[in-house]
Amino acid sequence: MQKHYETVFIMTPVLSEEQAKETVSKYKKMLTDNGCKIVTEKAWGLRKLQYPIQKKTTGFYHLFEFKAPPTFVAELEVTYKRDERLLRFLTVALDKHAIAYSEKSRNKAKAVATA
Repeated sequence: MQKHYETVFIMTPVLSEEQAKETVSKYKKMLTDNGCKIVTEKAWGLRKLQYPIQKKTTGFYHLFEFKAPPTFVAELEVTYKRDERLLRFLTVALDKHAIAYSEKSRNKAKAVATA
């Protein structure tokens, strides 16, 4: 049985745009290769951090919402920890209310984009 998850990671701001895209594609490939279904993906871009992390005040944010087996999340987070390009990450399991909210916001964004 697959559960619904959301993961956000912050990449170091010293990466070039190409390196940031390469990092994102690495994790996207890892998700798809392990039988996960990517529901949505958002690049939030370069944002200011609330507090410095490793003496950095900004970072590239990226979000994946996906369905995966519960055992996969541990493997994903070990890979995150080993990647020196990532400053921070957070993976959470979504409950039915969070899933409904996410779907509602995606539908609202699609409606605005088509209008």
